[in-house]
Amino acid sequence: MPMVFGFATHRRQQLEAEFLRIAGSMRQLGAQRFWLTGDLARNEIGPDSELELLVVHETEKPFHRRSDFFQTHLRPQVGTTFIVYTPEEFALLCERDRVIIEATSLSEEVIV
Repeated sequence: MPMVFGFATHRRQQLEAEFLRIAGSMRQLGAQRFWLTGDLARNEIGPDSELELLVVHETEKPFHRRSDFFQTHLRPQVGTTFIVYTPEEFALLCERDRVIIEATSLSEEVIV
């Protein structure tokens, strides 16, 4: 298998560009707050790195279906995971849920 030099830099640029594109649309989609998490936030970019976002959004959908809304409306150009909590869940779990703790400690909240 050939070795590709500079891949991590290229992948980082792809992820950052997609993050900026998505961030520009989150307010219109009703996101109240969101954070970058995962490989990009940890600065550990690899060939399989995806964009991972923790989102606070008012919804009645079950947890496992919430990301569908953002996937459908934003149509991400790179692999993207949306981890969506309601405002009530976020307030209840912010000090004990490891996903929330990691996301809020790795990056600053994105103002929508």
